[in-house]
Amino acid sequence: MQKFDVIVIGAGAAGLFCAAQAGQKGLRVLLLDNGKKAGRKILMSGGGRCNFTNLHAHPAAYLSANPHFCKSALARYTQWDFIALVNRYQIAWHEKTEGQLFCDDSAQQIVDLLLSECAAGQVTMRLRSDIQQVEKTTQGFVLTLSNDQVCAPKLVVATGGLSMPGLGASPFGYRLAEQFGLKVLATRAALVPFTLHKPLLDQLQVLSGVSLPVRLTAADGTLFNEALLFTHRGLSGPAVLQLSSYWQPGEHISIDLCPHHSLAELINQDRQTQRNLSLKNCLARVLPKRLVDVLQQLEIVPDVSLKQLNSKQQAALTERLHQWRIQPNGTEGYRTAEVTLGGVDTHALSSRTMEALNVPGLYFIGEVVDVTGWLGGYNFQWAWSSAWACAQAL
Repeated sequence: MQKFDVIVIGAGAAGLFCAAQAGQKGLRVLLLDNGKKAGRKILMSGGGRCNFTNLHAHPAAYLSANPHFCKSALARYTQWDFIALVNRYQIAWHEKTEGQLFCDDSAQQIVDLLLSECAAGQVTMRLRSDIQQVEKTTQGFVLTLSNDQVCAPKLVVATGGLSMPGLGASPFGYRLAEQFGLKVLATRAALVPFTLHKPLLDQLQVLSGVSLPVRLTAADGTLFNEALLFTHRGLSGPAVLQLSSYWQPGEHISIDLCPHHSLAELINQDRQTQRNLSLKNCLARVLPKRLVDVLQQLEIVPDVSLKQLNSKQQAALTERLHQWRIQPNGTEGYRTAEVTLGGVDTHALSSRTMEALNVPGLYFIGEVVDVTGWLGGYNFQWAWSSAWACAQAL
């Protein structure tokens, strides 16, 4: 049986970074993964350019049943620390909207960085490794693989969530937590598009590909000012993905289709100078024409000129367009979700070390834990921060 100081399960963002940090501190580290390639989800992220962190990463951008849990790790290894590492590898990057940082070239650069860091720590990596059994003994943790056994006094679980099953996602980490008596909070898909009920879906499908800035509000009052994208399945875009983390089945969402203009003022101004202008053409100045056409078919926008529009109609129209209430049918699920809400209950973990309070030597980091960030690099930052905190404790 081969012995190590630390075994890390999962060669994703958190697992790679933790293994590298631990190895560079002189520990003998084994990194296991069931896939044939390390960092598969990293390579898919950010349209292939990896949104590796966010300039504004802060605890309020994370959802958890224990909202204070993430504070320690995020404060001890910040976005600026990871940016410094990216700069050390001379990886060119740029900022998109809302502090989102992307590689200029390719997400492969982040994977290569992590692999180089692992090499610097002399990490032993075994891919295509299926773990059949995990036992705790007096020696620590014994893992039975398909044709071997390995052991270590410390075991780090960085197996991720259930999102993107095509990339090898599985509930293995949750089962392991339950095996050792840790509570796992209910999971669901997050940062995921909404699907719509018929007949609304049929009526809106012609808008597939149309995007516009909106203010999207959940039933609990959480709101995001970002873009909405109509799709052939329903609604997507940054605003929708963000709100999906706060939406509960059966709830309505409210869409302000024109958050940067007062439609009442626009109509009143045009009525003074172009009384014969159709209401549809007036609204098309600030909304996509295809959207206005569909809103007219839905009888939300009356087929009248500005001079024909009475005050009662105008009040009803502007209220509807600034607060268009829609009840999603559901979400597209784990298949397209970027992350998983819920997971290993953080009340059972140390916020400083990520170690299970009642199982010495067992650690959980990254997405498998009940900490979920906003869209835009926040979840990668949690991976780096939680992995770093864990590695210091190892």
